Parts: sequence; structure tokens; C-alpha cells
Amino acid sequence: MPKQLRSRLPEEISNITRENVSISENEEVFTESEVSSVHISSDYESDTDEENDLCFSSKRKRMMVVSEDDHEDETEIALDGTVWHKMMPGETPGRVSSFNIFKGVSGPTGYAKRNIMKGNVSSSFSLILNNSILNNIISCTVIEGRRVFGSDWCLTKAKLNAFIAILYARGAYEAKNLKLSYLWSKKWGPAFFSETMCRNDFTDILRVIRFDQRSQRSQRLVSDKFALISTIWNAFILNSQDCYKPGVNITIDEQLFPTKARCRFTQYMRNKPSKFGIKFWLASDVSSKYIINGSPYLGKDETRQSFTPLTEHVVLKLIEPYTGCGRNVTTDNFFTSAALASKLLEKKTTLVGTIRGNKKNLPLFAKQKRDNMPLYSTVLYKSKQCTLTIYKSKPKKKVLLLSSMHTSISILNGKKNLPETIAFYNETKCGVDITDQMARKYSVKCGSRRWSLQVFFNILDLAALNAWVLYKETTGEKITRKDYLFQLSEELAVEYKIGLSSQPSQPSHERNTEVRKWCQIGFCKNNKTSVICNGCKKYVCGKCTLQKTTICKKCG
Repeated sequence: MPKQLRSRLPEEISNITRENVSISENEEVFTESEVSSVHISSDYESDTDEENDLCFSSKRKRMMVVSEDDHEDETEIALDGTVWHKMMPGETPGRVSSFNIFKGVSGPTGYAKRNIMKGNVSSSFSLILNNSILNNIISCTVIEGRRVFGSDWCLTKAKLNAFIAILYARGAYEAKNLKLSYLWSKKWGPAFFSETMCRNDFTDILRVIRFDQRSQRSQRLVSDKFALISTIWNAFILNSQDCYKPGVNITIDEQLFPTKARCRFTQYMRNKPSKFGIKFWLASDVSSKYIINGSPYLGKDETRQSFTPLTEHVVLKLIEPYTGCGRNVTTDNFFTSAALASKLLEKKTTLVGTIRGNKKNLPLFAKQKRDNMPLYSTVLYKSKQCTLTIYKSKPKKKVLLLSSMHTSISILNGKKNLPETIAFYNETKCGVDITDQMARKYSVKCGSRRWSLQVFFNILDLAALNAWVLYKETTGEKITRKDYLFQLSEELAVEYKIGLSSQPSQPSHERNTEVRKWCQIGFCKNNKTSVICNGCKKYVCGKCTLQKTTICKKCG
């Protein structure tokens, strides 16, 4: 090679590299052909090291290499500094991390299996609402009943079980909007109600039933906003956890129990069918819909640290008894965040859930409302611990889903080309929602302005649902929930019925349960009654009636 040409080549190479430097500063994009053209020959690499370092040292981390096949390997940095790498769909379904292989035992515990007997549905119910809960209710109710009705008023366990049986039978009949007078009517009402308990006894218990002692209430309300029924709620949750172990998938969501009772933490949620109610955070097993944990929303929580968001505090609190076993938690966009996913991974638990587009740790493309994505198309991103799925479900709507469970994501064959993560979320998101729908179907709820009584109705609904799941999985018997409630009502009321039949017969009072009229005797202050005097056939109340027989004071 001539000396002139040999001396001119380094100058030409330096000119080429300078031109490439100016292009990269303006566009910050190189094609593969341009990158390869810088290294013309290996004989001159030593002469061009400084120029190559100048080209690539300051721009290597931010450079985007565009291949000739028009496939892009993009890297986006979110507002909070999170680095997202664009990824391609996997050919095989995504596999979870090595620790996320569930090794626990799911289903009823040994304690539940030893105590539940086939053919006796009340044996499963007595594990959820055990004797300690019933005795607490009896002691608090007797104090209030004697304050209202006198020192002779009493309440036994058999009578309380009969009261609960009537509530469950009323819910199974789906008669929550039906007046009590129709249920006790001789013409229209089922015989079960009048044979189990008279209507006056039922309404008396409904009036005075309490779950705490009035004398200690003011002291407990200082530290516990839920003091009026917190003892019963906490015992119900502990009993439910002792009887059942959830499977690999758990759903956490909110439940709004409909009520307009006088309560300072009543919520208004316009997206719910019932706009007003008391909100509960619930965790349920996806496969069986069994409630495994729950807590009420009472406003500001003093135990929560100021730097911890409410959603993270709720999820970590509900999932705490079930971490470390490789389970997965499914949440909606109200709870899901990358910080929550990382905290759960430290506890060997994964998270799958939709996420809102206003999060600072999302890439810019996820935040864009207008894009060129075709319908039913998918864009995937990956960070250190999570994958992000962006799916075009509607012409003007994108679904964002965060997952710490899937390391690679495949596209399922079908009309809508669903990503694997979206299909998994659709299968596991409805645990709490279905549980709430089932509880509302045969609810024991009735009208009352006392919020503690409304919460007790919710406890009865959830307890019956958990007891039904326990009975089915323990005995293997296929029984519908409606039949379970009817059979449970019959077994709960049988002891009180036997006690009534063994008592000596009392003088019969002629009652007209369909009509209640003013007392016609005049020794009272215009009381209403349905009792008719056997002598003059006039309506007579309790104050105008003699003790032994149903004869008014005028006729006596």
C-alpha cells in the first residue's frame, strides 16, 4: 500500500467518527450498519481507540439500537427512576420463581375434620360461632334485657340458638323485605316460625341483644372504635382461621355491607349497588370462597405508620398469617403497586393485579391515553422484579397489569389474543366479590339503626358461608347452601322446641296475629295488643290482664 494512502486513512477514519458523533448527539440512534462501519479494519483499531471511546462512552447507556428487521429493544426510565426493558412474548407459559411452588396443605384443618360429623350440619357451624361467642352475647344481652324488661328477664343458650335459627330461615326464604307479621301469620306464614318461638319473644331479643357491656363501653371506645362488637368479630376471624387453610391463590378486596345505621364510619361508594354501608377489607380463598381474614375500615388507623400507604398496610396485615409458603395474592388497581410487590416478595409471596396509570414508576407509554396500539394487541415490559402487561382491550382503553409471579408471558390463542397474565387475573380476581354476592343472596339482615347489630348480621352471613364450605369439604356431601341453611335452622331450634314441649301447659291466649289494635279496657296508656279477653272478647294488653287467665279486670 502506498505511503500517501496509508497516511491519509487515519485522517479519514477520524472524520467519519466525528460525523457519527454529531449524528448521535442529535438523534441518539444508530443502526447496526452504521455501528459496524466505524470499525473498518482490525489493522487500525489501535489508531482509533480514542475516537471510538468518544463515540460510545457518554451515550452507551441511553442508546437505542434499531436492527434492520425493525425490532426495537427499548429501555424506558420512569419518573421515579425505575428502569423498564421492553420484552417479547414467551413461547411457553410463564413460570413462577423457584420459591413460589406452594408446599402448604389446603382445605379444612385436622381440628375441623375431628369435630364435623356427616348429617349434622350444626357441627360445622359451632366451630365458627363457638360457645365462647354465644356466652359473651348471652351475658351482655341479659344485662340489657333486665334493664329494659325487669330483673326476671333471662336468655338461655337454647333460646339464643332458636333466635339465630329464625334469622337463618328468614334469609333462606329470601324474606328480608317481608314484615314479621306475615312470617308468624297462621294463614300465610310457614309453620316453622310460630312453632319455634313466639313473635314477641323474637322481637324482644332483637331489641335488647348486645355484644358488649354498657358500663365498660366508654373506656374501650377511647382505644377501639369498633368496641361495641370487636370481641365478636375478632373471635369469628380467629375461629375461621383455625378451621381452614387456603390454597395457593388468595384474593383481597373490599366489601360494602349495605346499611344506613347511625355510625361515624359509614361509607358512601357510588360504584356499589348499595351506595351506603360499612366497609370491610376481606381476604378469601379463590377456589372455595372461604373467608380467611378480614378487618373493618374505621377511618384513620393510629397503628399505621405515616410513610406506609393505606393499601399496603391493609394487604400486608391481611396476608400476614399466610406468607412464606409461596402463595399468590390477587388485587385490583386500588391496592396494586410496585412497592407492595417488592415487600411481598421479601415474604416469599407474589402479587398479580391491575394498576392505575397515574403511578410514577410506570413507563411513559403506559401513561399515554392516545396511542397507535391495534385492538387486542399487547406490549410487555420488565423491571428487576416485576413484569408489566399493557393490553388494548377496547378502542379507547388499555389494561395495565403488574405481576411479580410471571417471569415470561405468552399470548394465548383466541379471538382476543389474551396475554397469560390477563387470563390468570380474570380467574383469580373474583374471590371476595363472589363471596359477597353469595352472602347477600340469603342474608339475615333486617332493619335496625344500631350499627353493631348490622355488623352482627354480616358476621352471621359470613359464618354460615364458611361453615357450609367446611361441611362440604370435610364430609364430601353435595348440599346446596339453601338446603344447608334450612337444615341448620332446624338443628339450632330443636333444643328450644323440646324445652317448650316439656314445660307445663299455660292458659291459652286467643291471639289474632294478623291484626294489632288498641287496648279496649282502659287501665293502661293506650297500648297495642293482639290478645282478646275470653270474657268480653275485647282487646286487652298485658297491664290490663290478670295473671292466671286471660280475663280483663272488669270481667274479673
